[in-house]
Amino acid sequence: MTVIILVAAPEGLRGHLTRWMVEASAGVFVGNPSRRIRDRLWELLATRIGDGQAILIEPAANEQGWAVRTAGRDRWQPVDFDGLILSARPKKQLNENSHPAR
Repeated sequence: MTVIILVAAPEGLRGHLTRWMVEASAGVFVGNPSRRIRDRLWELLATRIGDGQAILIEPAANEQGWAVRTAGRDRWQPVDFDGLILSARPKKQLNENSHPAR
């Protein structure tokens, strides 16, 4: 099974995904596309996501049984910790008027 999540996606991307997958909730797509279709969909999403965010969760031959791909702005990054994939929150840059939490 493959899951794709879109956040603040440009017009047309959600409609394009409905050709291959079912939109279970707003911006959440579920389906079983072949690897070739999944890779082509990801190429399209990664190039057209712009300021939005895209997350693809797909089957993989690892301990968890799945892998994740991300694209877009301010996205969580998949990080490998000894074979376990975890998501790391992006670092926020501090400007002159903000102060770190104490």
